[in-house]
Amino acid sequence: MIERQFIARKIKEFKIEEFISNTLDKDGYSHTEIQRTPLGERIIIHTSKPGLIVGRRGSKIKDLTEILKTKFKMENPQVEVAEVINPNLSAKTIAKSIVHTFERFGPKRFKSLGYQRLQDIINSGALGAEIIISGRGIPSSRAKSWRFSAGYLKKSGDIAENFVNVGYAVAHLKSGSVGVKVIILTPDIKLPDKITLREIEKVPLIVEPIENKMEIKEEVVLENTETEKHQKKKPVKSIKPKSKKKNGNTEK
Repeated sequence: MIERQFIARKIKEFKIEEFISNTLDKDGYSHTEIQRTPLGERIIIHTSKPGLIVGRRGSKIKDLTEILKTKFKMENPQVEVAEVINPNLSAKTIAKSIVHTFERFGPKRFKSLGYQRLQDIINSGALGAEIIISGRGIPSSRAKSWRFSAGYLKKSGDIAENFVNVGYAVAHLKSGSVGVKVIILTPDIKLPDKITLREIEKVPLIVEPIENKMEIKEEVVLENTETEKHQKKKPVKSIKPKSKKKNGNTEK
């Protein structure tokens, strides 16, 4: 069945990613990307410290390719290393850095560490972030969960499921296990409910000086007066009174 082939392929990719994550745990490892090409499978390892993963003259990469061929029966795996430009925007890198600090110095100052990592994420340009530290390894009588959050973060919808960067890590301490979950909303994500207001283009108004208008009016008035002077007056006709007749005699 085709469905079984897809499931088997995804399980294999998950095992490969888990193996690479465990082997390169302390070398600034972020995540793995697997691509299928006609020449074979292309494995891209994203890390903040590419020099540690490549090794001297590429020794670690060669050993990793041989293990992938024998253990996972890959014919021609092409392993590449990509550098993470901003490690503070990678949730997996932040979670593992917190876990390594717990394993090295203990979880006594977990609050200051959580706020410090959260501030680093926000200063790097993230829209929002959340760090959850939980487990019996936290210094308290019972298992607790501490949450550190800042900014704007989507909790549901398509963006929360497919675009939000999520990372997990576990620290195994003497007092117990401590789980760290980091959620980051990176600045390159475009939110569908974000409204941007455009500024109205201002058209410059052409304002004429008042003196010019007054001069034009004066010229028009002078022209009208001159034309009236040159016009000829029409002659007025004089009307003579008519004589009245009395008894056949006329009176002048």
